[in-house]
Formats: sequence, structure tokens, C-alpha cells
Amino acid sequence: MINLENVSKTYSAGTRALQGVSLQIEKGEFVFVVGASGSGKSTLIKLLLKELEPSSGVITVNNQNLSRMKRRQIAKYRRNLGVVFQDFRLLKDRNIFENVAFAQMITGKSKDTIRRQVPAILGLMGLGDKMRFFPNELSGGEQQRVALARALVNKPSILLADEPTGNLDPKNSWEIMELLDQINKTGTTVVVVTHNREIVDEMQKRVVTLKQGLVVSDEQKGGYNYGKN
Repeated sequence: MINLENVSKTYSAGTRALQGVSLQIEKGEFVFVVGASGSGKSTLIKLLLKELEPSSGVITVNNQNLSRMKRRQIAKYRRNLGVVFQDFRLLKDRNIFENVAFAQMITGKSKDTIRRQVPAILGLMGLGDKMRFFPNELSGGEQQRVALARALVNKPSILLADEPTGNLDPKNSWEIMELLDQINKTGTTVVVVTHNREIVDEMQKRVVTLKQGLVVSDEQKGGYNYGKN
């Protein structure tokens, strides 16, 4: 599903973000990636999204070698990835239905499909009665659920969540994590980058810990332990 072989990334200023990282994530896994600021977590996500190229090493996702992927193939590749960010990234001038529908429009889905699938995924997120609301009319937790609906509406095989609870209070954070857990149980591979120690410790999923660009721990049912290394 996701395989990194001896992957390193050095930025032009000389900063070594990742150093010889080897990591394998199987289909259907739920994995937390944790570590202090500057440990390489965001770089890892950007590499998986093919927003960055590794300085060395090989990244394979869904049997595709990202280094060999042509520029014209990137958009199609990303359609198999659902992505959720800390800052929601909703279109402020479009209502909730339109925000989620946009993800289907760019993949060429028919109007009938959009009319059927968008209300269905918003209903699963508990937002069926707010489809005509605009983002600024929703709470932070509701906006993140819209972002999650948008990420999932095309039924991606992999969901990447970069600090999905970073702007949320504890109650909303747990609601988002429970949704991610439910999504994972349907077979979607879920990778979550987070600083939320309490959530990581409580959920007891696989935890990959980065420190200064190195994988220093990989535990099948671990906790948030980067400070111990």
C-alpha cells in the first residue's frame, strides 16, 4: 500500500528533513505519525502527496513508484488519496454541499452521482441538515467534518490527515478521531500526523515516531513517546 525505502529529503538550505526512512504501511492499517516540530512529519505527508520529491530513496504507493510518475499522472494519482488538513481549507464562497461536490466535479462525476453521493457522505458526518450552510456558519468541528466528507466522497483507498484536530477543542477532537476510526474499519488505510498525545495514547493504534528525520520507534500498539528518545 505505502512503502518507503531508505528515503531522505534535504531542502535547498541544507536542512535534512528525513534521513534514510524505511517504512511500510499495509492496506487497512491505522497509523499515527508523531514527533516534535521539525521531526519530518509534514515532509513525509508532502512526499506521499507528491508535492515534494525525495532527495534519495524510493516511495511506492498503491504499486506506483512516485519517482517514475509523469507530471500528467499526478492528478489521477491524488484522486486515490483523501487528505484532511488542520486548517480545513474549505471554499468560503461555496456552501457545504458545493464544497464536497467540488471534489467530485474535478474527477468528472456526473450530476446524478453528485446529487446522490454528496448528501450521503454529509449524512454520515452528521451534517445532513447543514448542506446549504456556508463554512463561516459552522463550528470548527463541523468544518473539519465537511473537510473529512470532501476527502472521502470519492472513496479513496488512503486517507492522510495532517494535524486534523489541531484547531479543535477536546470534544470535537474526539469526534473527528472516532469518525476516522470508523472509516478505517470500512477498509480505508488511515495515516494521521498529530501532536495530540492524549488521543494517541488512548486509541492504541500503530505509532511511528520521528525524531530529527529518523524513525526512532515503530510500535503496533504504542503511545506518544518521542520525548523518551
